[in-house]
Amino acid sequence: MAHAIDAWQEIVMETGWLEVFRAVADTGSFTAAAGQLGYTQSAVSRQIAALETDLGAVLFDRLPRGARLTEAGRRLIDHTGPVLDRLDVARRELSDLRDLTSGRLRVGAFPTADADLVPRALAEFRATHPDIEVLHRDELTTELVAALRAGDLDLAVINGYPDRIATLEGIELVHLWDEPILVALPLGHRLVNRRTVRLIELAGEDWIAASTDPRETLISAFLRQDFRPTVTYTIADWTAKLGFVAAGLGITLVPALGATGIRPDLRLVSLNREDAPVRGVYAASIGAGDSAAAFVPYLRRAVRALNRALTERRSAV
Repeated sequence: MAHAIDAWQEIVMETGWLEVFRAVADTGSFTAAAGQLGYTQSAVSRQIAALETDLGAVLFDRLPRGARLTEAGRRLIDHTGPVLDRLDVARRELSDLRDLTSGRLRVGAFPTADADLVPRALAEFRATHPDIEVLHRDELTTELVAALRAGDLDLAVINGYPDRIATLEGIELVHLWDEPILVALPLGHRLVNRRTVRLIELAGEDWIAASTDPRETLISAFLRQDFRPTVTYTIADWTAKLGFVAAGLGITLVPALGATGIRPDLRLVSLNREDAPVRGVYAASIGAGDSAAAFVPYLRRAVRALNRALTERRSAV
Protein backbone atom coordinates (compact mmCIF):
# COMPACT_ATOMS: atom_id res chain seq x y z
CA MET A 1 0.00 0.00 0.00
CA ALA A 2 2.78 2.44 0.93
CA HIS A 3 4.41 1.62 -2.38
CA ALA A 4 1.23 2.55 -4.22
CA ILE A 5 0.95 5.89 -2.41
CA ASP A 6 4.63 6.69 -3.04
CA ALA A 7 4.17 5.89 -6.72
CA TRP A 8 1.17 8.22 -6.84
CA GLN A 9 3.32 11.07 -5.51
CA GLU A 10 6.32 10.39 -7.71
CA ILE A 11 4.94 9.77 -11.21
CA VAL A 12 3.00 11.94 -13.60
CA MET A 13 -0.18 10.00 -14.26
CA GLU A 14 -1.59 9.45 -17.70
CA THR A 15 -4.93 11.21 -17.37
CA GLY A 16 -6.57 8.83 -19.84
CA TRP A 17 -5.76 5.93 -17.52
CA LEU A 18 -7.27 7.79 -14.58
CA GLU A 19 -10.46 8.48 -16.52
CA VAL A 20 -10.73 4.79 -17.41
CA PHE A 21 -9.99 3.84 -13.80
CA ARG A 22 -12.78 6.09 -12.53
CA ALA A 23 -15.22 4.76 -15.12
CA VAL A 24 -14.55 1.15 -14.04
CA ALA A 25 -14.84 2.11 -10.37
CA ASP A 26 -18.13 3.92 -11.00
CA THR A 27 -19.73 1.17 -13.09
CA GLY A 28 -18.15 -1.82 -11.34
CA SER A 29 -17.47 -3.40 -14.70
CA PHE A 30 -14.77 -3.34 -17.38
CA THR A 31 -17.44 -3.95 -20.02
CA ALA A 32 -19.77 -1.21 -18.76
CA ALA A 33 -16.88 1.25 -18.55
CA ALA A 34 -15.90 0.41 -22.12
CA GLY A 35 -19.46 1.15 -23.28
CA GLN A 36 -19.53 4.43 -21.37
CA LEU A 37 -16.20 5.60 -22.78
CA GLY A 38 -16.64 4.27 -26.31
CA TYR A 39 -13.70 1.85 -25.98
CA THR A 40 -13.46 -1.88 -26.44
CA GLN A 41 -13.39 -4.04 -23.32
CA SER A 42 -9.86 -5.17 -24.14
CA ALA A 43 -8.67 -1.53 -24.44
CA VAL A 44 -10.05 -0.80 -20.96
CA SER A 45 -8.33 -3.89 -19.57
CA ARG A 46 -5.00 -2.88 -21.10
CA GLN A 47 -5.15 0.65 -19.68
CA ILE A 48 -6.06 -0.56 -16.18
CA ALA A 49 -3.21 -3.08 -16.37
CA ALA A 50 -0.79 -0.33 -17.41
CA LEU A 51 -1.95 1.87 -14.54
CA GLU A 52 -1.52 -0.99 -12.07
CA THR A 53 1.99 -1.63 -13.39
CA ASP A 54 2.97 2.01 -12.95
CA LEU A 55 1.55 2.13 -9.43
CA GLY A 56 2.84 -1.27 -8.42
CA ALA A 57 -0.55 -2.19 -6.98
CA VAL A 58 -3.62 -4.18 -7.97
CA LEU A 59 -6.56 -1.79 -8.17
CA PHE A 60 -9.44 -4.19 -8.88
CA ASP A 61 -10.45 -7.66 -7.89
CA ARG A 62 -11.56 -9.28 -11.16
CA LEU A 63 -14.84 -11.04 -10.39
CA PRO A 64 -16.93 -13.36 -12.58
CA ARG A 65 -19.44 -10.54 -12.97
CA GLY A 66 -17.67 -7.25 -12.75
CA ALA A 67 -14.79 -5.64 -10.89
CA ARG A 68 -14.43 -4.51 -7.29
CA LEU A 69 -11.97 -1.95 -5.93
CA THR A 70 -9.18 -3.31 -3.78
CA GLU A 71 -7.92 -1.36 -0.78
CA ALA A 72 -5.31 0.25 -3.06
CA GLY A 73 -8.06 1.10 -5.53
CA ARG A 74 -10.19 2.72 -2.82
CA ARG A 75 -7.26 4.84 -1.74
CA LEU A 76 -6.56 5.88 -5.32
CA ILE A 77 -10.17 6.79 -6.11
CA ASP A 78 -10.06 9.40 -3.33
CA HIS A 79 -7.29 11.18 -5.26
CA THR A 80 -8.58 10.58 -8.77
CA GLY A 81 -11.72 12.70 -8.47
CA PRO A 82 -9.98 15.93 -7.42
CA VAL A 83 -7.22 15.45 -10.02
CA LEU A 84 -9.64 14.93 -12.90
CA ASP A 85 -11.90 17.71 -11.68
CA ARG A 86 -8.95 20.13 -11.65
CA LEU A 87 -7.93 19.01 -15.13
CA ASP A 88 -11.48 19.56 -16.32
CA VAL A 89 -11.45 23.08 -14.89
CA ALA A 90 -8.12 23.72 -16.62
CA ARG A 91 -9.51 22.49 -19.94
CA ARG A 92 -12.53 24.78 -19.61
CA GLU A 93 -10.35 27.77 -18.75
CA LEU A 94 -8.09 27.13 -21.73
CA SER A 95 -11.14 26.72 -23.94
CA ASP A 96 -12.51 30.01 -22.62
CA LEU A 97 -9.26 31.71 -23.52
CA ARG A 98 -9.39 30.31 -27.04
CA ASP A 99 -13.04 31.36 -27.36
CA LEU A 100 -12.32 34.75 -25.71
CA THR A 101 -14.93 34.24 -23.02
CA SER A 102 -12.39 35.06 -20.32
CA GLY A 103 -8.87 36.40 -19.98
CA ARG A 104 -7.07 39.72 -20.20
CA LEU A 105 -5.81 42.06 -22.90
CA ARG A 106 -3.05 44.51 -21.98
CA VAL A 107 -2.77 47.02 -24.81
CA GLY A 108 -0.78 50.21 -25.19
CA ALA A 109 -0.70 52.95 -27.82
CA PHE A 110 1.11 56.16 -28.67
CA PRO A 111 -0.89 59.33 -27.90
CA THR A 112 -2.36 60.23 -31.31
CA ALA A 113 -3.45 56.61 -31.84
CA ASP A 114 -5.51 57.09 -28.68
CA ALA A 115 -7.31 60.06 -30.20
CA ASP A 116 -9.56 57.88 -32.35
CA LEU A 117 -8.06 54.63 -33.65
CA VAL A 118 -7.55 52.67 -30.44
CA PRO A 119 -10.71 53.76 -28.57
CA ARG A 120 -12.76 52.98 -31.68
CA ALA A 121 -11.25 49.47 -31.84
CA LEU A 122 -11.53 48.88 -28.09
CA ALA A 123 -15.19 49.88 -28.01
CA GLU A 124 -16.07 47.29 -30.65
CA PHE A 125 -13.82 44.65 -29.05
CA ARG A 126 -15.40 45.09 -25.60
CA ALA A 127 -18.90 44.97 -27.06
CA THR A 128 -18.07 41.64 -28.70
CA HIS A 129 -15.99 40.21 -25.83
CA PRO A 130 -17.38 41.74 -22.61
CA ASP A 131 -15.73 39.11 -20.39
CA ILE A 132 -12.19 40.03 -21.48
CA GLU A 133 -10.53 42.39 -19.00
CA VAL A 134 -8.88 45.23 -20.94
CA LEU A 135 -5.96 47.19 -19.46
CA HIS A 136 -4.63 50.18 -21.40
CA ARG A 137 -1.62 52.46 -21.22
CA ASP A 138 -0.73 55.59 -23.21
CA GLU A 139 2.99 56.03 -23.91
CA LEU A 140 5.50 56.87 -26.61
CA THR A 141 6.60 54.17 -29.05
CA THR A 142 10.01 53.67 -27.39
CA GLU A 143 8.32 53.12 -24.02
CA LEU A 144 5.74 50.76 -25.53
CA VAL A 145 8.45 48.62 -27.13
CA ALA A 146 10.26 48.43 -23.79
CA ALA A 147 6.99 47.36 -22.09
CA LEU A 148 6.51 44.62 -24.71
CA ARG A 149 10.04 43.31 -24.13
CA ALA A 150 9.46 43.35 -20.37
CA GLY A 151 6.27 41.31 -20.75
CA ASP A 152 4.09 44.13 -19.41
CA LEU A 153 1.97 44.44 -22.57
CA ASP A 154 0.33 41.89 -24.85
CA LEU A 155 0.04 44.26 -27.80
CA ALA A 156 1.11 47.81 -28.60
CA VAL A 157 0.09 50.19 -31.37
CA ILE A 158 3.35 51.87 -32.38
CA ASN A 159 4.54 54.12 -35.18
CA GLY A 160 7.76 55.03 -36.89
CA TYR A 161 9.56 55.78 -40.13
CA PRO A 162 11.08 52.76 -41.96
CA ASP A 163 14.63 53.23 -40.66
CA ARG A 164 13.37 53.21 -37.08
CA ILE A 165 11.02 50.25 -37.53
CA ALA A 166 13.85 48.22 -39.07
CA THR A 167 15.72 48.30 -35.75
CA LEU A 168 12.95 46.53 -33.79
CA GLU A 169 14.43 43.05 -33.65
CA GLY A 170 12.34 40.32 -32.04
CA ILE A 171 9.12 42.30 -32.32
CA GLU A 172 6.28 40.86 -34.41
CA LEU A 173 4.72 43.63 -36.49
CA VAL A 174 1.38 43.80 -38.29
CA HIS A 175 1.19 46.78 -40.62
CA LEU A 176 -2.01 48.77 -40.06
CA TRP A 177 -1.57 52.00 -42.00
CA ASP A 178 0.86 54.38 -43.64
CA GLU A 179 -0.23 57.52 -41.82
CA PRO A 180 -0.29 60.74 -43.84
CA ILE A 181 1.09 63.91 -42.31
CA LEU A 182 -1.22 66.87 -42.91
CA VAL A 183 -0.75 70.63 -42.66
CA ALA A 184 -3.20 72.63 -40.55
CA LEU A 185 -3.93 76.06 -42.03
CA PRO A 186 -6.08 78.98 -40.82
CA LEU A 187 -9.19 79.67 -42.90
CA GLY A 188 -7.75 82.82 -44.45
CA HIS A 189 -4.51 81.22 -45.56
CA ARG A 190 -3.40 81.62 -49.18
CA LEU A 191 -3.26 77.83 -49.67
CA VAL A 192 -6.50 76.95 -47.88
CA ASN A 193 -8.35 75.88 -51.05
CA ARG A 194 -5.60 73.54 -52.25
CA ARG A 195 -5.93 69.78 -51.93
CA THR A 196 -2.15 69.29 -51.74
CA VAL A 197 0.85 71.54 -51.25
CA ARG A 198 4.57 71.18 -51.85
CA LEU A 199 6.96 71.56 -48.97
CA ILE A 200 8.82 74.36 -50.71
CA GLU A 201 5.61 76.42 -50.66
CA LEU A 202 5.68 76.40 -46.86
CA ALA A 203 9.28 77.45 -46.40
CA GLY A 204 8.53 81.05 -45.50
CA GLU A 205 5.69 80.33 -43.09
CA ASP A 206 5.60 80.91 -39.37
CA TRP A 207 5.51 77.46 -37.78
CA ILE A 208 3.96 76.34 -34.51
CA ALA A 209 5.73 73.36 -32.97
CA ALA A 210 6.45 71.70 -29.67
CA SER A 211 10.10 72.73 -29.74
CA THR A 212 12.26 75.39 -31.34
CA ASP A 213 14.51 72.53 -32.47
CA PRO A 214 12.74 70.97 -35.51
CA ARG A 215 14.61 67.70 -34.87
CA GLU A 216 12.40 67.14 -31.83
CA THR A 217 9.09 67.64 -33.67
CA LEU A 218 7.10 66.16 -36.57
CA ILE A 219 9.05 68.50 -38.82
CA SER A 220 12.15 66.36 -38.25
CA ALA A 221 11.09 64.01 -41.02
CA PHE A 222 11.49 66.81 -43.56
CA LEU A 223 14.92 68.01 -42.51
CA ARG A 224 16.64 65.54 -44.82
CA GLN A 225 15.06 67.47 -47.71
CA ASP A 226 16.91 70.62 -46.59
CA PHE A 227 13.68 72.09 -45.27
CA ARG A 228 14.48 74.58 -42.49
CA PRO A 229 11.27 76.02 -41.03
CA THR A 230 11.07 79.02 -38.74
CA VAL A 231 9.42 77.97 -35.47
CA THR A 232 7.78 81.18 -34.29
CA TYR A 233 5.66 79.76 -31.46
CA THR A 234 6.68 76.88 -29.21
CA ILE A 235 3.61 75.13 -27.86
CA ALA A 236 3.45 71.52 -26.66
CA ASP A 237 -0.29 71.16 -26.07
CA TRP A 238 -2.25 70.17 -29.20
CA THR A 239 -5.37 72.14 -28.29
CA ALA A 240 -3.38 75.32 -27.77
CA LYS A 241 -1.30 74.71 -30.88
CA LEU A 242 -4.39 74.46 -33.07
CA GLY A 243 -5.85 77.52 -31.39
CA PHE A 244 -2.84 79.49 -32.60
CA VAL A 245 -3.34 78.15 -36.13
CA ALA A 246 -7.03 79.07 -36.13
CA ALA A 247 -6.08 82.60 -35.03
CA GLY A 248 -3.84 82.96 -38.10
CA LEU A 249 -0.57 83.01 -36.15
CA GLY A 250 1.08 80.19 -38.06
CA ILE A 251 0.74 76.67 -39.37
CA THR A 252 1.54 73.24 -37.96
CA LEU A 253 1.78 69.59 -38.95
CA VAL A 254 -0.96 67.20 -37.86
CA PRO A 255 -0.69 63.39 -37.93
CA ALA A 256 -3.72 61.90 -39.65
CA LEU A 257 -4.54 59.76 -36.60
CA GLY A 258 -5.36 62.90 -34.68
CA ALA A 259 -7.14 64.70 -37.50
CA THR A 260 -10.77 63.59 -37.18
CA GLY A 261 -11.32 65.66 -34.07
CA ILE A 262 -9.71 68.83 -35.44
CA ARG A 263 -11.69 72.03 -34.81
CA PRO A 264 -13.81 73.27 -37.77
CA ASP A 265 -12.25 76.76 -38.02
CA LEU A 266 -9.09 75.53 -39.74
CA ARG A 267 -8.31 73.41 -42.78
CA LEU A 268 -6.23 70.29 -43.31
CA VAL A 269 -4.22 70.03 -46.52
CA SER A 270 -2.19 67.06 -47.69
CA LEU A 271 1.48 67.31 -48.45
CA ASN A 272 2.50 66.19 -51.91
CA ARG A 273 3.48 62.51 -51.85
CA GLU A 274 6.94 63.34 -53.19
CA ASP A 275 7.57 65.48 -50.12
CA ALA A 276 5.80 63.54 -47.40
CA PRO A 277 7.73 60.71 -45.70
CA VAL A 278 5.78 57.59 -44.82
CA ARG A 279 5.26 56.95 -41.13
CA GLY A 280 3.95 53.44 -40.57
CA VAL A 281 1.50 52.41 -37.86
CA TYR A 282 1.82 48.86 -36.57
CA ALA A 283 0.33 46.41 -34.11
CA ALA A 284 3.37 45.10 -32.27
CA SER A 285 3.66 42.05 -30.05
CA ILE A 286 6.02 39.34 -28.87
CA GLY A 287 4.34 35.97 -29.26
CA ALA A 288 0.83 37.43 -29.30
CA GLY A 289 -1.72 35.47 -27.25
CA ASP A 290 -5.27 34.73 -28.29
CA SER A 291 -6.77 38.00 -27.06
CA ALA A 292 -4.00 40.12 -28.61
CA ALA A 293 -4.27 38.32 -31.95
CA ALA A 294 -8.04 38.69 -31.86
CA PHE A 295 -7.73 42.45 -31.31
CA VAL A 296 -5.81 43.07 -34.55
CA PRO A 297 -8.88 42.78 -36.88
CA TYR A 298 -10.64 45.39 -34.74
CA LEU A 299 -7.69 47.73 -35.26
CA ARG A 300 -7.83 47.10 -39.01
CA ARG A 301 -11.53 47.98 -39.14
CA ALA A 302 -10.93 51.09 -37.05
CA VAL A 303 -8.22 52.22 -39.49
CA ARG A 304 -10.61 51.82 -42.42
CA ALA A 305 -13.32 53.79 -40.61
CA LEU A 306 -10.88 56.52 -39.61
CA ASN A 307 -9.56 56.79 -43.18
CA ARG A 308 -13.11 57.16 -44.51
CA ALA A 309 -13.89 59.87 -41.95
CA LEU A 310 -10.70 61.73 -42.86
CA THR A 311 -11.50 61.53 -46.59
CA GLU A 312 -15.05 62.81 -46.02
CA ARG A 313 -13.79 65.75 -43.97
CA ARG A 314 -11.27 66.81 -46.57
CA SER A 315 -13.75 66.30 -49.43
CA ALA A 316 -16.15 68.68 -47.69
CA VAL A 317 -13.68 71.54 -47.90
